[in-house]
Amino acid sequence: VQLQASGGGLVQAGGSLRLSCAASGLTFSTYAMDWFRQAPGKEREFVARILRTMVTGYSDSVKGRFTISRDNAKNTVYLQMNSLKPEDTAVYYCAAFQTTGDNYWGQGTQVTVSS
Repeated sequence: VQLQASGGGLVQAGGSLRLSCAASGLTFSTYAMDWFRQAPGKEREFVARILRTMVTGYSDSVKGRFTISRDNAKNTVYLQMNSLKPEDTAVYYCAAFQTTGDNYWGQGTQVTVSS
């Protein structure tokens, strides 16, 4: 199983980025897909989730600014990030979860928001 995250970069506050996470080696449509992030010196935190049913959920810190989506035909999950703030600076990780307990993590992609 491989989860390949991409799309990170340097952006000014108020700007936007779209992260992608391409999955392979698993039946993508059967997994819930999450985005997490980890800022320097802080613990990894939940950002967003999209279920097999397309139901979504967000942390309070990103609600209204970030949008998670998935394309099962492309085995890809996205995170559209708008109105970025310096406190959004972190390494962003995608993860796949199943109710059976199977879970997989991708390598991170760095997002840096300058003030």
